[in-house]
Amino acid sequence: MDLFRRLTRRPTLELDDIQAAVLRSRPEPYFGTHAILEIADPASGRELLRRLSPRITSAARWDEPVPAWTMLAISYPGLVALGVPESSLASFPANFRAGMAARAERLRDTGPNAPEHWEFPFGTGRAHLAISVYADSEQAWQAAVDGYARELDQVPGVQLLSHQDFGATGFNVFGYRDGFAQPAVEGSGAETMPGDGRPIRPGEFVLGYPSETGQPLPMPSPDVLGRNGTFVVFRKYHSHVAAFNRFLHDHAGTAQERDLLGAKLVGRWRSGAPLALSPDRDDPALGDDPTRLNDFTYSGDPRGLRTPLGSHTRRMNPRDAKLAILTDTRIRRIIRRGTSYGDPVPEDVTRDDGKSRGLDFIAISARAVDTVEFLQSEWVNSGNFVGLDKEKDPLISRQDHGAHFTVPGTPPRRVQGIQSFNTLLGGEYLFMPSLSAIAWLSREPST
Repeated sequence: MDLFRRLTRRPTLELDDIQAAVLRSRPEPYFGTHAILEIADPASGRELLRRLSPRITSAARWDEPVPAWTMLAISYPGLVALGVPESSLASFPANFRAGMAARAERLRDTGPNAPEHWEFPFGTGRAHLAISVYADSEQAWQAAVDGYARELDQVPGVQLLSHQDFGATGFNVFGYRDGFAQPAVEGSGAETMPGDGRPIRPGEFVLGYPSETGQPLPMPSPDVLGRNGTFVVFRKYHSHVAAFNRFLHDHAGTAQERDLLGAKLVGRWRSGAPLALSPDRDDPALGDDPTRLNDFTYSGDPRGLRTPLGSHTRRMNPRDAKLAILTDTRIRRIIRRGTSYGDPVPEDVTRDDGKSRGLDFIAISARAVDTVEFLQSEWVNSGNFVGLDKEKDPLISRQDHGAHFTVPGTPPRRVQGIQSFNTLLGGEYLFMPSLSAIAWLSREPST
């Protein structure tokens, strides 16, 4: 499916200063790498930024396909390691400065998801720089990775801590299409697709522009550091696909019933077709049509008879659904650039093969840290906002013993024994600077 929107208006955002990942869609299929680096010496860190700067792709002409692009983001410990002046460090939000591991309680990252179980280097304070390469072919991917690796080799004071390749056809390791439902950003020049509604004010996604309140959000200082930047939340999951398949087999007798139960958990069929538009069976033609697959609301389905109130996609974007706890859903939207890693598992495989596979959740927004903390505590790990009490998100939450999933109906069906289908392996809060900010950060601090 072609996920690229057309440029139909003159952009008002400073696209040549904003990193491409904010507006450039992930291709299908896609290939890439996430790398995490540690800065041992401030001058070396600044030298690496100077060397990498020409390789960081801007959002200019985000509508035109390119073979590959590279994005760069920095953690708070990374800003400290670069020698950023204290006055600038203090201008970042408190939860960003604290870091994801320190915010585990707010995120409800407990039990197996707690930071003490994370893989290295997450939560250690040593994850300073994150470099991600996205590409539409293996050849372009390798060329881009080789390019940044050559620059890294020239800077001995920065070391590679982790390197994770990813790639998929557009379907995640559970076999569901993802990454296609993105908010329309005012000022980007993008065409409005059916179902978008009014484009969301640009300051919700890029610092320095009016937000949904009419005012820009507070941003790091000086202006050259904050303007045209944004925040990124990265969370790496190991996916228990065989357990998911086994759950479907245990609670549905036929392949058709398993497909339906899986769609009830997700909110969409494997093709991406929404239950809201195709409640009884998958519709691959609908799932392959970007002009139709997001053109729906939940106003005609208040009980969740088509799309369950607790399904994953309805929780993550309630659209116009009436919520028990009043929330401005327009300030809770995020741009998602998530990726899958590892081999997919066929639907009939119910025994775990022990291989590494999963999802990289990547959220981009000017208030990404606040939004993800809100989503984790209120919409993922609770059901109160839709009247489901303690029921949790069926895909990405840590389920309690004896948990269930409710399929509304007459009578409603409670599917017992739902398990945790993803375990958090770690994550970081990151700042994605503008290209001007990368140049500023690469210079010797003046104070």
